[in-house]
Amino acid sequence: MLCFGCWSTACADVPKKLLKGIVLSKMSNLSSLIHCHVVLKQRKMSPYDRLLRKKVLQASPENALTPAWGQEVTLKMQGVLEDRTVVEKDCKLVFVIGEGDVNQALEECTISMKQGEIALLLADSQYTYGHLGREPDIPAWAPLLYQPELLDFREKLEPLSLPIPDRIRIGNQKRERGNFYFQREEYGMAAQAYCMALDMLTTHTNDSQRCASEEEDEEVNDYRVKCLNNLAAAQLKLGQVDEALHTSRDVLFLDPQNVKALFRKGKLLSDKGEYEEAMETLKKALKLEPSTKVRGPIMKYSFSTIISLSVYISSKY
Repeated sequence: MLCFGCWSTACADVPKKLLKGIVLSKMSNLSSLIHCHVVLKQRKMSPYDRLLRKKVLQASPENALTPAWGQEVTLKMQGVLEDRTVVEKDCKLVFVIGEGDVNQALEECTISMKQGEIALLLADSQYTYGHLGREPDIPAWAPLLYQPELLDFREKLEPLSLPIPDRIRIGNQKRERGNFYFQREEYGMAAQAYCMALDMLTTHTNDSQRCASEEEDEEVNDYRVKCLNNLAAAQLKLGQVDEALHTSRDVLFLDPQNVKALFRKGKLLSDKGEYEEAMETLKKALKLEPSTKVRGPIMKYSFSTIISLSVYISSKY
């Protein structure tokens, strides 16, 4: 929950270094901020706690509008740690509210702001980078102080209305965000990010016609293959075996010689008892790359595994 209102003087727990960490463009001094109503790191609070606190530094006109869920916003922001170290800074951060492009603190704050508003946001680690932090600059359980300014917002553009280079750029941003979540073992968020990347990585128009050059089409397909492989890995982590098999087949439709997808498909088919197709798939993978040692427990299949499958299949007939 995002808490608003006048910040009281009950701030003996306020890390003053954190409050001094941002240079506020609209304030001549920072001493008044020391009287902020912020209670930090109180983890035993009710659900209606004060782990996310906002103060308006520069209000917008009364008739200014606020963005809505699913809209694209442009934000100017800076974030610091308690020791005043600047760890996040962007003069033109563009993201879609609700798509997981940024941490929850920034999403919650942005959706409450009016265009032109400047705010101060103190966020507990539960709303930012949690117990893992963010390598190499944000420690575990670190609170962050942000100064966001809402520059603009608009309806999210449909992927099919964008030029191919923009689709590739945004699609890769989504894929990289998925990788970020995957590394943090947030597999649901990772899968969501990969699906949004795939929605963006297309070369079709609204009338289902292709609008890309041969080089662009090849580039988009290469990124789709990467994204689909990552999605299959996330689906396996979520226990979505049938979905992972379907996704692996999608990879092989675009790239029939993709060794990683072949190994994954072969293992999943074997687990489902479809031994003949599993053996043929794994044979193809080893023929393409006989010495491969693809990382991850799902991929650790060797020639001896294929021999075992062959023996089993022979015994059935």
